[in-house]
Amino acid sequence: MNGLTRQALGWSVPFPGPFGREAEDQVSENSHSMAAREPKVWERVPSRNPNFTGRRDLLDALRKSVNTVTAVVAQPQALQGLGGVGKTQLAIEYAWQYRSHYDLVWWIPADQPLLVPETLAAMAPALNLPPAATTGVGQATQAVLRALQSGVPYRKWLIIFDNAEEPEYIKDFIPRGPGHVLITSRNSRWGDYESTIEVDVFRREESVVFLRKRLGREISDAEADLLAESLGDLPIALEQAAALQRRTLMSVEEYIRLLGEQTSELLALEKAPMYPQSMTAAWRLSVTQLEDRIPEAIEVLRCCAFFGPEPIPRDVFRRGNKSVSQRLAPILSDSILLTKILSTLERFALVKVEPSTRTLQVHRLNQALLRSELSEEERLELSHDVHVLLADGAPTNPDDTVNWAAFEELAPHLEPSGLIECTQPKVREFALKLVRYLYVRGNFQPAQVLLGKYIETWTRASGERHPDVLVAHVHLGNIYLALSQYGRAYDVMAEALRKTRESLGPEHSETLWAANTYSTALRARGLFAEAREVDETSHEANLRVYGESDVRTLRVRNVLALDHALNSDYVNARKMHQAAFTVMSQARSGIAKNFLLTTWMNLSRVARLSGQIEEATDVSKEAFSYGVKELGPDHPATLLAAKDYAISLRRSGELAEALELMRDTHTRLERLYTDAHADTMAAAIGLSNALRAAGHLEEAMSVAERALHHYPDVFGDDHPFTHACRMNLALLTRLSGDPARARQIDETAHARLAEQFGPAHDYAISCAINLQNDLAALGDHRAARLLGEETYAHARQAFSSHHYLSLICAANLSQDLQATGAEEEGKRLHAETVRRLEFDLGPEHPETLAALAGERLNCDFDPSPI
Repeated sequence: MNGLTRQALGWSVPFPGPFGREAEDQVSENSHSMAAREPKVWERVPSRNPNFTGRRDLLDALRKSVNTVTAVVAQPQALQGLGGVGKTQLAIEYAWQYRSHYDLVWWIPADQPLLVPETLAAMAPALNLPPAATTGVGQATQAVLRALQSGVPYRKWLIIFDNAEEPEYIKDFIPRGPGHVLITSRNSRWGDYESTIEVDVFRREESVVFLRKRLGREISDAEADLLAESLGDLPIALEQAAALQRRTLMSVEEYIRLLGEQTSELLALEKAPMYPQSMTAAWRLSVTQLEDRIPEAIEVLRCCAFFGPEPIPRDVFRRGNKSVSQRLAPILSDSILLTKILSTLERFALVKVEPSTRTLQVHRLNQALLRSELSEEERLELSHDVHVLLADGAPTNPDDTVNWAAFEELAPHLEPSGLIECTQPKVREFALKLVRYLYVRGNFQPAQVLLGKYIETWTRASGERHPDVLVAHVHLGNIYLALSQYGRAYDVMAEALRKTRESLGPEHSETLWAANTYSTALRARGLFAEAREVDETSHEANLRVYGESDVRTLRVRNVLALDHALNSDYVNARKMHQAAFTVMSQARSGIAKNFLLTTWMNLSRVARLSGQIEEATDVSKEAFSYGVKELGPDHPATLLAAKDYAISLRRSGELAEALELMRDTHTRLERLYTDAHADTMAAAIGLSNALRAAGHLEEAMSVAERALHHYPDVFGDDHPFTHACRMNLALLTRLSGDPARARQIDETAHARLAEQFGPAHDYAISCAINLQNDLAALGDHRAARLLGEETYAHARQAFSSHHYLSLICAANLSQDLQATGAEEEGKRLHAETVRRLEFDLGPEHPETLAALAGERLNCDFDPSPI
């Protein structure tokens, strides 16, 4: 039965163990069966229907078809047919009968495409992958698909997508690999995508066998045949009729008489002829029986018809009982009456009540019938009641992980209820909270789709400058940033910030939030100075509006410190990171652990960039340890902390430990994301630098080239990170024996970096140092000396004479001075530089030893988060 488990139908008898005797005999007689064994992973598959009847030809055809292989990819099967013919029950039976053929079987309700990524992501721990709670739903989903397609750890898997109505919504989530995929759907268009098996109503002999099983009592052939004829052999109608007769002890004759009397009063489901009129009549009999017992129950059932077909949280009726219309308020306010109503609805197989999850569920066919019998005015009233119930039932803060389970239960009802059309402020606020929930869970693409619908609908209803529309645009900008669609993020946020300032004022909470998102879009485009200007203004406003210790002020202060660091102002960056970290460390509540870790990590990074290597190593070690303990080793923030700790280890001379940690971190990030994710790319650059420092030039070059391949696509060809990463490639090119090519790369990168930031920026100075070394390697010491003197002056001006960039430049310049005739000056500068390196880094540090031996020192680049 399409989309209907035994729980949803309210079966009157408990299921026996996984197999009854008859079912076991079926399996042993089937030519495709194997020796009984259980899958290692068996998840979400509904219980086996003890009344499952017939369908032998379909099961055999399905087993044969599902093994069809094209290019070692099993063809997914779509069981297509109208609602209620038993597609879902057929899929359940297939999973149970052939479970011994699989190591993993996973059931995915697909009637709400919004939830498919989360259900796939939940498979991650079973595949030895980090859970979605640490990586985000989007990343976990992609990791699961890659694992299934690779056949590791399981090659024999079965994934069932139940009620996948629109192929376009889930086709990107169908794994292609060594396992099998089964799809159930009413939509015949699946035939355009996959091979399909048509599922029709029962054959008459199957209907008769089913009725005898389900009624649990003797029934003559004539009675069974007449009842099946009256119900059109539709499995769901047979189930409902048998359930009612079994509970009420109604005779077949009486049932058929009542069925005939009610038929003329009913509308066919979805305006027929898609569904037999007799099926709707069968359903109406249950409602008539209910009306005679508890008339109020019909109002609750009608209300449930305007939720989605997924389980409805029981608590939404309690939380919203004072906000609904007078039609429902007296009923929902009486907890005893409501409990009695739900119990009665369950007994009549009209809802399924699940005590363990505190949910109730109404089948989609029953919902459609209920809606069809109401006037337009009644439909509008009840649908708005549902909007209010959902809004009142939502938690306040979607960022808090404690509230995620509640949002997960409410999410399936957003679109089916028509909530997007509602103009009530608190209902729209709930809609935006739901998008925020999807965002913090990492489920970016469904959030993007919803925001597109919000913006279109709300603009039409309220105008493009309505606060709800403006806030939706800010959410959309955040989604684009998360998806690395930086150009689109900038366009959306520039317009959103302009409109919020004009419409709401420069210090409105939504304007300040929009400014934060806009500054991130600026950094993503490489506009570091412009981002700092925006954040300076925003920080001052947040101080005035929220105060020093509010989390919103701390967030802006943290990104403003990041702006200073990206503009090579490490002194102010350190002060601001330290101030924010101190306040957050002392706070007893309200500070998320990942936010604290991010600030801690930023503090360690700016200490390293300031030249305080030993301090940076200690701080980054503490931050990394905190992340492992509090968030887990695979949490994105922990992995970024690990990356920075590995960089500090390398800079402090601990090359073996640095390489091991960076290699592990890169592997984890690559597994969680993709090669083209900004964090994975940054870790690849860090790994390349560690490999180079350890003497593995060939591997370092390979890793750097792969990472650099993605930078123009993700950040842009003219982004500072792209140019700075090319500096790393030039260094490896020179060390591999081609200084002429290295010089060409460095000259281009240095010219652009100096043009973007000026010659005294960290990136420009680092690139100039390497270009100086290129010139020396080519024997042009005069040009190297001129560039070195200029760069040394910039380094001391921008930082200090004792900053590591100044010392590296001085060490190299001392050699060029001696090579061009200024031997005394060169020797003096060399001796002073070596003494300072020994003091700052220690006499055994690799760079100290290299300078002492007269070797030239090089610079490299490690991208920071934006």
